[in-house]
Amino acid sequence: MTEPDLPVAVTQLMKGVVYRDTHDRAWNQLLQLQPQVRDHVAVLGLQVVVDEAEGYAFLRQRPPDEDPERQLPRLIPRHALSFPVSLLLALLRKKLAEFDAQGGDSRLMLSRGQIAEMIRVFMPATSNEARLIDRIDEHIGKAEQLGFLRQAKNGEQVYEVRRLLKAFVDAQWLADFDAKLAEYAAALAGGRDEGAEGEGG
Repeated sequence: MTEPDLPVAVTQLMKGVVYRDTHDRAWNQLLQLQPQVRDHVAVLGLQVVVDEAEGYAFLRQRPPDEDPERQLPRLIPRHALSFPVSLLLALLRKKLAEFDAQGGDSRLMLSRGQIAEMIRVFMPATSNEARLIDRIDEHIGKAEQLGFLRQAKNGEQVYEVRRLLKAFVDAQWLADFDAKLAEYAAALAGGRDEGAEGEGG
C-alpha cells in the first residue's frame, strides 16, 4: 500500500477535476486522505466534492461568508455560458440520464455528428450551412474545454460524455431549463431567433 501523500492529492485537485480512470495515484491518495484534504483546502475557502460511485472529485468555492471582513478572493472562476452551450450541456445531461436508465456500459460515447444533430434542431434556421457547422463545432469545443466532453484518443471525432456533468446539471436545473427551452422553441417556430447567441446566467 502506498504511503498517503497529501501534496499529491491537493496539487492534482488544484489543477482541475481528479478522475479515477485518469489520475489513479491522486485519486487513491484523495480517498485515503479525505479529512486532511478537506481541512487543507478549507483554509483557502474551498470545498472538496467527491463522487466515489461516478469516479471524480473537484474543488468548489465555499458559500460567501456573511462577514465581509472574512471574505476570501474567489479562486474557482465562474463561467458565463452562452445559451447554445447551456443548451448543449442540458441535452448531453438528458442523454446521460437515458443512457444510465438502460444500464450496460458505464461510458456514454457520442460521435461529433450525433452531438451536432442533437443541437441542430434548436439552432435558428440559416442558409449558410458552413457557418452553422462552425458554430456547432465552437459549442462542442467549449463543452470539451469545460471538461464535460473528452475526445477519444483514437483520433476519430468521438467524444465521451464525462460524468462530471451530473454534478453541475441537476434535476432542478434541467426542469428550469426545459421551461426556457419550450419558450425558445416557440420563438423559433414563430420565426424569431433573437437571443440565440446571448449570454446565459
